Amino acid sequence: MGEVRETRLRTGLSPDIAQSYTAVARVVREMGLLQRTRIFYGALALGLVAALVAVGFGVWLLGDSWLQLLMAGALGIIFTQFAFLAHEASHRQILKSGPANDRIGRFLATFVVGMSYAWWMNKHTRHHGNPNKIGKDPDIEIDTISFIEEDAAKAKGLIALITRKQGYLFFPLLTLEGINLHYTSIKTLFGRKPVKGRWIELSAIALRFAIYLTVLFMFLPLGMAFAFLGVQLAVFGVYMGAAFAPNHKGMPIVPADVKLDFFSKQVLTSRNVSGGWWASALTGGLNYQVEHHLFPNMPRLHLARAREVVREHCQTLGVPYTETTLWRSYGIVIAYLNRVGLSARDPFDCPMVQQFRRA
Repeated sequence: MGEVRETRLRTGLSPDIAQSYTAVARVVREMGLLQRTRIFYGALALGLVAALVAVGFGVWLLGDSWLQLLMAGALGIIFTQFAFLAHEASHRQILKSGPANDRIGRFLATFVVGMSYAWWMNKHTRHHGNPNKIGKDPDIEIDTISFIEEDAAKAKGLIALITRKQGYLFFPLLTLEGINLHYTSIKTLFGRKPVKGRWIELSAIALRFAIYLTVLFMFLPLGMAFAFLGVQLAVFGVYMGAAFAPNHKGMPIVPADVKLDFFSKQVLTSRNVSGGWWASALTGGLNYQVEHHLFPNMPRLHLARAREVVREHCQTLGVPYTETTLWRSYGIVIAYLNRVGLSARDPFDCPMVQQFRRA
């Protein structure tokens, strides 16, 4: 299952396989894998807060030094780890109560990371409902990068030039993803569509940036402060994109007119990343993407054990279960995006240019 492709799923699995999800879910519940792991998440949160304080101390200690850029990179990593924690709260993985998880998730996403929790919830919920489905999954909608050939074919001008090499440009473009996430969040909150907790989120994000930018520009020279902010945003964007990209990119695409059962669409469109505990720590548990999509409210600590159950179940039934290394997954994503990008129009393809080419 490691080959590069843009397979279009036309049918789901057999009814027996689809219904067998009930049996897997029962085994998972009996094993206690859906129980909360409050001690783990409490320790993780305290560790991230300690890391945040350590970076603050490091900034104060280094003073007027370009070594501050190391602190900026570390801060980008810490903010991404907090974003993973907010993601887990949004899936009800931390506490039993939905409202309590939302309060944690909203605080982490808005005040700590600087993103809209309401925007993320809307987007991510739609993704989980229909992963890789055309017209349903917002994660494959065009946003500079084209994820399906039909979108790539519509690209014109500079965007077409980028699209044709989008695989190679993917990671360089991710350096701007941090800015894009903040911009999209604020744009959504100022938009006309209803947003739950709009003013709470706007206030939290405004306070977050006010504190962050004030401290940054007060304690660092102007040029260094801008460089610090640029490095932090770049690391944050690359880390976020690098963690989420292996999960579904290059996996089968579901046409808009095709209906699949829950088990089929979650397993066949998801890719796991091998590596065990270190991969889980690095990606916030996103390396167990198949299990996460089958049991989205399962705490991170239990995903590894759930993988054993799900993988054995898939092998017994002959269901494709995709897992590869982290580096191999990046290779697949880059090759897939380049393949899709070939559908983009030549930006210099115009009648006059064609006339000169034939001359």
